[in-house]
Amino acid sequence: MYFAALLARTEDGWEASDTELDDVETLSDLADLAREASVDEDTVLVFIEQEDAWFAVVRVEGEDDPRIYVSDAAAAARSSYGEILTNELLGDGRDDATDDLDALDLDGTEDGEPDAEEGDDDGDEDGGGAAANDAPSGPVGDRLILDDLGLSEKELLALDSDALTEIADVLGASDVLEAVR
Repeated sequence: MYFAALLARTEDGWEASDTELDDVETLSDLADLAREASVDEDTVLVFIEQEDAWFAVVRVEGEDDPRIYVSDAAAAARSSYGEILTNELLGDGRDDATDDLDALDLDGTEDGEPDAEEGDDDGDEDGGGAAANDAPSGPVGDRLILDDLGLSEKELLALDSDALTEIADVLGASDVLEAVR
């Protein structure tokens, strides 16, 4: 189960709205959704969380490229929305040269090791993609994404369960976030 919300900075503080990610297929889609919530091209934070397995913060400011932080890349890469973010940060692991090598079956299983995709039971439809297999367990992305808003890198990395509430508390937006939960 996902929770997703947008926090848009305004002159009067933060405004929160829950958001549906059903139509989001790319980071560009997500950035466009955030820009629509923006007031005067000010900061918009997109919070995404999947049942305490991982959380992500995407920061969009005007037409600048989005900044992304994901708390656990390996967990996120196994989910549809997390995969969008981890692929952006880590690459999807696919390119023409990789496709050509895959056709030659040079995946490390030629020495009798079992193929990792056989018995893949992580619950996703596509075997997790290349990024899921290569994603590190732990945080990836811009660790200073919230530094200027009062949450240091050290504090961000220390967050675990209920992270989005703790972030909102530091921002002074816990009441507006709770209103959309």
